Amino acid sequence: MSTPSPAQPHPVGNDRKLSDCVSREDLRALSRTTNWQGMLMLGGNVALLAAAFALAIIWPNPLTFLAAILIIAGRQLGLSIVLHDCAHKALFRTPRLNEFAGQWIGGAAVDVPLQLYRDYHLNHHRHAGTDKDPDQGLVKSYPVTRDSLRRKFTRDLTGQTAVRDLVMAWRKPDWRAKLPFLTFQLVLVASLAAAGAVWAYALWWVARIFVYPAIMRLRNIGEHGVATDRYNTEPRLNTHTTVARWFERLLVAPNNVNYHLEHHMFAAVPPYNLRRLHRLLASRGYYDGYACITRGYPAMLAKAVRPETQKAA
Repeated sequence: MSTPSPAQPHPVGNDRKLSDCVSREDLRALSRTTNWQGMLMLGGNVALLAAAFALAIIWPNPLTFLAAILIIAGRQLGLSIVLHDCAHKALFRTPRLNEFAGQWIGGAAVDVPLQLYRDYHLNHHRHAGTDKDPDQGLVKSYPVTRDSLRRKFTRDLTGQTAVRDLVMAWRKPDWRAKLPFLTFQLVLVASLAAAGAVWAYALWWVARIFVYPAIMRLRNIGEHGVATDRYNTEPRLNTHTTVARWFERLLVAPNNVNYHLEHHMFAAVPPYNLRRLHRLLASRGYYDGYACITRGYPAMLAKAVRPETQKAA
């Protein structure tokens, strides 16, 4: 059995039930998926990715390269969230669109097969708040010391995390499962070649190796690492939402992925409706008394740091 994180004081909370705050009519409206909104969200990721490459190609200099790399890494997370939402069959109304986009775009971009991810991730939802949750290992040590957090991000930003993960992913490759990833890379190279800038392909891998792992760590910390009690089945205790500002949505919180508590409560609600769900629940006092919402990623990271006077359990 996993060891719970160091004990933290529980908030007072409130006795409001979810059914008191969200009616069946509300939920029916919020759970409605549409193909056009799914396409808009997917297209937004692709457009930003194209804009990042265009920025570096048209005005090549260190500043535009840095900006492009940061935006590309954020869109790599965005495409991984496309995989996530398609695994829940919640991005498009048409099932085939969810399967195609999840397998050949979202999953292909980050080299993760759709069905493999779906099986794993649904277990996370099924066992959230228990030691059977397969994601507990990602956040079990939080809160950590400031030095520990610095070391983790240093490993990410120096490429150590990505190299480790890439070696594991390609140790014994299943070439059939790798076909979407290889196709995605081929299309990307061909597109850049058509623009006369094959060299810009390096920006994808610089982002993937040196920035994307740090963004993924931010995501994991913000979703469950700073939760009040990860071993409690109450979602307001085992899951957390970070309300992101516009530049955070651009760089580290695409596709409303930051509204993770709302996603855990209603996984069928599509990503483009999660902000509405959050505002509805907040306006009806569902979060009152719970430390499950943080505004901005700096404030969220502050919660991930253990006070220097507090020793590890």
